Amino acid sequence: MHYDLFVSVDIPNKSISGTNTITYKPVGKVTKMQIDLQEPMKITKVEQDGKNIPFTRLGSVFYLELAGATEKGQEYQVKIYFEGIPKDAPNAPWDGGFSWKKDDNGNPFVATSNQGIGASLWWPCKDHMYDEPDNGIMLSIEVPKDLIAVGNGRLVKTKKSGKNKIYTWKVVNPINNYGININIADYVNFSEVYQGEKGPLDMDYWVLSYNLEKAKEHFIDARRTVKAFEHWFGPYPFYEDSYKLVETPYLGMEHQSSVTYGNNYQKGYKGRDLSQTGWGLKWDYIIIHESGHEWFANNITYKDMADMWIHESFTMYSESLFIEYYYGKEAASEYTRGVRLFIANEKPLIGDYDVNNSGSKDMYNKGNNLLHTLRQVVKDDEKWRATLRGLNEEFYHQTVTTAQIENYIAKSTGLNLEGFFDQYLRDSRVPTLEYAVINKQLVYRWRNCAANFDMPVKVYLGEDELWLTPTDKFQYAPLEKAFEGLKADPNFYIYTSNTMGDGNSISLD
Repeated sequence: MHYDLFVSVDIPNKSISGTNTITYKPVGKVTKMQIDLQEPMKITKVEQDGKNIPFTRLGSVFYLELAGATEKGQEYQVKIYFEGIPKDAPNAPWDGGFSWKKDDNGNPFVATSNQGIGASLWWPCKDHMYDEPDNGIMLSIEVPKDLIAVGNGRLVKTKKSGKNKIYTWKVVNPINNYGININIADYVNFSEVYQGEKGPLDMDYWVLSYNLEKAKEHFIDARRTVKAFEHWFGPYPFYEDSYKLVETPYLGMEHQSSVTYGNNYQKGYKGRDLSQTGWGLKWDYIIIHESGHEWFANNITYKDMADMWIHESFTMYSESLFIEYYYGKEAASEYTRGVRLFIANEKPLIGDYDVNNSGSKDMYNKGNNLLHTLRQVVKDDEKWRATLRGLNEEFYHQTVTTAQIENYIAKSTGLNLEGFFDQYLRDSRVPTLEYAVINKQLVYRWRNCAANFDMPVKVYLGEDELWLTPTDKFQYAPLEKAFEGLKADPNFYIYTSNTMGDGNSISLD
């Protein structure tokens, strides 16, 4: 139900120690609790009602022998003491851990990032996506008094402790474990209040002292992002916990209400436009992308790593929607089509369930195009926007499965999308619209596709627009004019093949 986490950070020795008081409710008759903490970190003691209770370790798993009554629905607490030298991050944030760096003035610059590898890399918790603390977390961080520690949520207390200082941050909303982070540096703070859909939203920015003026100008993209995404997705999901952008020694991550930033105050992704269209250099990629995760990852969170596409596909699509909000629909479409350059189509977007497998990295660029294609099928832009907003309302602060997302979109749009999702989520192939002209008829079908794939598609015959309804069986459309060639709407992520035009034969069996 709640974590009360205290962490003392020993920067010279790259070690940490602390306690985590866990408030929990049994959902059945239990005598043990599983808690995760990865080696070389260790639990040194566990208390319940002020008394030590026994525990055993099996690799990264600890089993606590719960004391006294464990009645269903009643609240209890255990206090876990832990310490150790957590794993260094070899390549944050992709290969996570602690980043022990220094800023340009030689001051410590420390941060955590642990998506994928798990929050239990550094603190004891129930380290699975489906088990979030319903009532949030109290996070207290002890650091040398000349530094500032920034966590999630709101700063509620600072306290001197000898040569150190303790910063206590409070999150009242449910939060996924990997979204909890600590950041330590010679920070300065500036802030603003954004008048959003739910009222005043506190927006705080924590940056290295010598980057203050630069950040004040550059971080305008944060306010622009919230404005655009509230239009598309609905209210920012964590008004109670505020919005923060925190400078870090790595590129960035979507830590809930504590978005981390390390793009060196550049437009684009490390100064590059991933789409190669020019539109990607109009905004800071890390601010927009990582903030987009507040809606898709932190508000709507997958239950199993196999469904990570829910986080990344919608969030990369949010980049296109940001562009559309400020630069127009065609600009956004150009950006989406541009990122197709990086799609590999080697395996499906959905991974294997129950084995911590995240599926294909195509969940970013192909996922963007999946959703852009689906919008074309829906046809009605306002219905599409209502669907995106509805997702964030229906699954507000929830963990979800792919099936729930699919079913909601199908219900909201009124479409049968089973074949569509089977094709773009569970099949690695790009569907091919195969066509030919025979006896003044356009003959067409889907090839290279799932058996139930029946997506309608918009094409152009010369200057005439036509919607086709292919399946994997041949369909026929009479041609009233001389055939001047067929071109599919480029906003559909498909291939086309003129079977007669390329010298191949076509069998009408």
